[in-house]
Amino acid sequence: MVIENENASPGQDNTVVNAHGSEEVHHGAGHLFSRENVRKWKRVIVVVVITLLAVGAVFYWWHSTFWESTDDAQIDGHINPVSARVRGHVARLDFKDYQYVAAGSLLVEIDPTDYQVAVERARAEYADALAGAHAARITVPITSVNIRSGIVSATAHVANTRAGVAAMEKQLEAAQARQRENEATNVLAQANLTRYRSLVTRDIISRQQYDQTVAVAASAAAAVDAAHALVTASRAQVEQARDRLRQAQAELESARTGPQQVSVTRLRADSAHAAVKRYKAALDQAELNLRYTRVITPVAGVVGKRTVEVGQNVEPGQVLLSIIPLDDIWVTANFKETGLRRMKPGQKVSIYVDTYHRTYDGHVDSISGASGSRFSLFPPENATGNYVKVVQRIPVKIIFEKSQAGGELLRPGMSVEAAVRVK
Repeated sequence: MVIENENASPGQDNTVVNAHGSEEVHHGAGHLFSRENVRKWKRVIVVVVITLLAVGAVFYWWHSTFWESTDDAQIDGHINPVSARVRGHVARLDFKDYQYVAAGSLLVEIDPTDYQVAVERARAEYADALAGAHAARITVPITSVNIRSGIVSATAHVANTRAGVAAMEKQLEAAQARQRENEATNVLAQANLTRYRSLVTRDIISRQQYDQTVAVAASAAAAVDAAHALVTASRAQVEQARDRLRQAQAELESARTGPQQVSVTRLRADSAHAAVKRYKAALDQAELNLRYTRVITPVAGVVGKRTVEVGQNVEPGQVLLSIIPLDDIWVTANFKETGLRRMKPGQKVSIYVDTYHRTYDGHVDSISGASGSRFSLFPPENATGNYVKVVQRIPVKIIFEKSQAGGELLRPGMSVEAAVRVK
């Protein structure tokens, strides 16, 4: 016998009593939310959650075993400051902010007028020094020839003068001999005159003979005076000849210093040649300064951090702008020191760029020799004060693979996440 619950509303379960007296439940429209189905769904959910946890644990184990990652990383690159090499007035700028410029492009032009004048002055000084050096080089052989001929001439002059001195000395000796002869004749003539004077007074000799004796005595005395005068003149001539000899010998000694004079002339030529080099260097420096009025970019890249304006006066070494080369960028990742045990150069790296939600391939290039804190302005002094152990971070340089496309979109300073395959 079957008894049904007539008061059951639609959608509720009907309880049926069969002939054996047991109850059976007939599910209505809400059978999906029965206790049995709820228990089944709970079991399914538990299994899914356990599976997901297991997969997550496996993934975490796999990732922690084979990868070391950090989000303390950013794209890095060179920032090349472009500075003025000469002082002057900025006449023109040939770039815009954040513009890409090729290597060798003109960026800033400084008024070149003063430097053009300096080049012309240096060029004139160089030409003058060049002419002086040329004249000095010509003077050296001329001086050498003149010195040699001067020595020969002075030697001959000394010899001639010495011969003249010898001749004058001979003439002096002859005059002295003549003087002695005339003096002897005069002595005899004066003695004859004395004798004839006593004879003429006694009329022993004629007056004519006496007059002849007087004339001979007077002539002998005059001859003595003439001989004295000739000896004196000859002696003066000898002294003059000796003076000429001494002068000739001095000229010869002066001529013999010719090699030293040639050396001095050659040194002057060398000095003039050195002056040519000095003025040539000054000319080259002036031309360089003129060239430096055109500030050229040393590398290709994007202009940034501009600090120069038209009309501004700049000084040597003053930074005018910076160039960021985009073809030479890398990633600086600051890994915890505990993550470097298995890290080494050459390992593959996955680089996720936050800006573009894109992943790039790279490899470890090098590991810093010290932690980042050691390069800070005030490095930590762990030996003083209270010590708290802090896990340090070591910079690691990561290079993008050359096969990567889209590298021109990357900029230094962009945040990235770096994961290194360490096993």
